[in-house]
Amino acid sequence: MWAEDDFTLPSGAVRLGLSEPQDGKTYVMYHGTTRQAAGKIRASGFLPSPGGMLGHGVYLSRDMMKASRYPLDLPEHQRVVLRVKVNVGKVKRIDCKDHPLRTTWHENGYDTAWVPPNCGMVKSGLEEDCVWDPKCITVLGTIQPKRQQRPHQECSSSYTNMWAEDDFAVPLWIFLLDVSE
Repeated sequence: MWAEDDFTLPSGAVRLGLSEPQDGKTYVMYHGTTRQAAGKIRASGFLPSPGGMLGHGVYLSRDMMKASRYPLDLPEHQRVVLRVKVNVGKVKRIDCKDHPLRTTWHENGYDTAWVPPNCGMVKSGLEEDCVWDPKCITVLGTIQPKRQQRPHQECSSSYTNMWAEDDFAVPLWIFLLDVSE
């Protein structure tokens, strides 16, 4: 269990496992963003992205480590991950790049598009969700990297902000997260 998974679930929410999200259920997911944007989201709610792999919507993942990589072009000290509760509504599985509803799923009656892990759509092989209506998303908390000293190093210059994408060869136990509400 990851540190961010060690919390009591909100009433009615379930952890999203590896299986497809079920219509009408509420799940805990994650959204990577900047510190500045996180404050705006907490104050005013999410603004949907106008486009992307799945078209218009708010992009989330059940995989906190995937969310921690975003935004891709920013240094890690400027990133945070929002832990959210999502009512997924009616879910459409999009499992190939040429899927006929890849960007039009909402126009065809769906509330969430779900890309399963390891289907070839996402380079990392991790799952992704796109939620049409930001009102279906409630922010539960903020996760940020915690300054940790790398093992076997004694000098103060060895401190760093650590995220999963920094080095996959490093044992997972050093990826500690500071979770705040």
